[in-house]
Amino acid sequence: MVVKKSESTGKKAASAAAKVLKDPKASKDAKVAAASALTQSKSKEMTGAKAASAAAKVMRDPKASKEAKTAAASALTQKGDKAAPAKKAAKK
Repeated sequence: MVVKKSESTGKKAASAAAKVLKDPKASKDAKVAAASALTQSKSKEMTGAKAASAAAKVMRDPKASKEAKTAAASALTQKGDKAAPAKKAAKK
């Protein structure tokens, strides 16, 4: 199920994401986050859990480029709310 939202990736973040995807030295996490951000430049989809996790790793990485962090921040900004916790089975 795709949940729609009102925000999308801006031009600056989309440009940064494109640079990350073209960079052969960019990490896998940076590319996942950049792909998510770039996808959202034209759609209203939300960042999935896998891309959000990758984006969070990029944000914590002191070696990540400015472009990678810009794309990751955009992806994280567009992450949906956490799902409601699963209900525990009633005790009998």
